[in-house]
Amino acid sequence: MKKIFYFFWLFVSLTVYTQEKKAGDEALGSRKYDDFEKPGVCGSSCHIDFYQQWKQAMMSQAYTHHWDEIEYFKLAVPHAEKDPKVAGVKAGCNGCHSPIAFLAGDVPPPKPEANSRANESVSCDVCHTITGFKGDIPYNFNYISEPGKTKYGNREGAVSPAHKTVYSQFHKTAELCGTCHNEKSPYDVWVKSTHLEWKEGPYSKEGVKCQDCHMTFAKGSNASMGPELPDVAQHLFHGAHDPGKVRGVVELRIHPDIREVEPGEKVKFTCAIFNQKTGHKFPTGSAEERLLWLHVEAKDSKGKTYHLKVDKKGFAGEEYTIATNTLAYQDMGIPLNIPDFKGIQRDGVPEGDRIFRLPYLDPQGRMTIMQWNTASHGVDYRIGPRETKIETFTWTIPGDIAPGNLTVRATMYYQKLPGPVAEFLGVPMEEAEPIEVNFHETTINIVK
Repeated sequence: MKKIFYFFWLFVSLTVYTQEKKAGDEALGSRKYDDFEKPGVCGSSCHIDFYQQWKQAMMSQAYTHHWDEIEYFKLAVPHAEKDPKVAGVKAGCNGCHSPIAFLAGDVPPPKPEANSRANESVSCDVCHTITGFKGDIPYNFNYISEPGKTKYGNREGAVSPAHKTVYSQFHKTAELCGTCHNEKSPYDVWVKSTHLEWKEGPYSKEGVKCQDCHMTFAKGSNASMGPELPDVAQHLFHGAHDPGKVRGVVELRIHPDIREVEPGEKVKFTCAIFNQKTGHKFPTGSAEERLLWLHVEAKDSKGKTYHLKVDKKGFAGEEYTIATNTLAYQDMGIPLNIPDFKGIQRDGVPEGDRIFRLPYLDPQGRMTIMQWNTASHGVDYRIGPRETKIETFTWTIPGDIAPGNLTVRATMYYQKLPGPVAEFLGVPMEEAEPIEVNFHETTINIVK
């Protein structure tokens, strides 16, 4: 019996070890910084336009961006040094946020203020020296990196005086993006699944890929000395951090069940929300920190405003999808050395608003902002591609309301980081600035 138990324990231990040694971990320290060309070299004469596009995209700021720096050095690194289960994030975060630092074995890299080569983030040479990925699913930086004089791209027959250029079918696939835009936590839970969401959705079946929306095509040249082409991929990479990309992502329409009401009567407003643009769920990516919510308010003929709260639907886990003043993120106390940390305000948006989110839960079942500490998920109430969600707001007309036209406005807001988290950790509040995604208004008549 003891032998059986021993072999069972050994099997479980080896299984856990294999799972924890995630996809791209074996590449750690396999290269040197000098193996990779500096992005300024690419942008100095040949690829000037691409370089300037990259400079203002998040690809160039994946390591230096204020929230990423705070999250990594204030939470991830100290947590990794305390908990063996998540020790791999100390290196692993940079498998995607600063690949050349990861591949060079620079763990942790110098802070951005040191202006080391880690600051190059996801540079030109990172993507253009990838030849494929290991395994069946692209995730956890399992790209294959082959730096050198050969650069890989999606253009057949391209010729360069500076390097050898090889056509790569892989660079035309969504799987290239999936190597970093899919991720599992050390608990074997998906914490980024943008590529997988796309693959399961309607756009992949129609052949619309990540690059078609995030690297749009236009007439131009690939290089300053190159010929004009009809379909040059722009290196914009606009996404969740670009207000222009976020605005208008969803459409919404709100209407009442009755157009003329008296004080004391009930009216039900129905709001239809349609995800018309994203090829994946919205929000996606680091969904533990993204906030998308629906706020409805009414304004009477004298300008007095009233906040309408969403009707509960009664599904399991709905409590995570309605804004409250509850506390969360208690596991931040581990890296911050705060014993028995009570947490901070979870949402920071008006109570009773509907939130479209996927809660990430720590090993104790508490909501976490630290994706590497995610052991399970709550209900997934995000909006899928081409999905329509219906929300209702039943409201009893107050007795003191002014007669005449009442305007009801439904507004969808998006936030990259919950306000309470930004304030608590000292993240510039611009990171938590709400973006108005869309709105719609309707009217009813108040009679007395």
